[in-house]
Amino acid sequence: MKKISILFFAAIVMTVISVSAGHAEEDLAKKFDEVLSQAQAQKDWQIKAADVYAMITSKKQDFLIVDVRPVPPGQQSGKIAGSIFIPYYDIMKPENLKKLPKDKKLILACVTGQTQNLPIVPLRVLGYNAFTMSFGMSSWIKGYFGGNFMQGAIAGANYPVE
Repeated sequence: MKKISILFFAAIVMTVISVSAGHAEEDLAKKFDEVLSQAQAQKDWQIKAADVYAMITSKKQDFLIVDVRPVPPGQQSGKIAGSIFIPYYDIMKPENLKKLPKDKKLILACVTGQTQNLPIVPLRVLGYNAFTMSFGMSSWIKGYFGGNFMQGAIAGANYPVE
């Protein structure tokens, strides 16, 4: 009888856990949907390099540039003044999230504008006012290797479309 009671209790606990997990998944999907549904109206959370530069030169204090390139910026033609470095693949770590203020606009910048988009939605779901700099550092530094890399990709593009 004792064994049956323990099994019954375990079955109830497992049922509660699985129901809770299902609701958690639905809640998370709802949060992501709420954020993604705002993207188009908010210009896909992108800011042009010229606008970022204007913010810097006007000495605004309501933003932080986060360099999310996968290798330290010093190895790739420098960094934007005042930016901090957190690679895109480490940005969601708790110790790095603590470095990001929720009361400021976060502007993510990578090499060509692709990898900076990976953490944008999770950051917004967590309540950060996150944006990306259009085309990343390729729009910031003339002749930057990322822009040259994109030109090479474009030059080779000529595939059929329907």
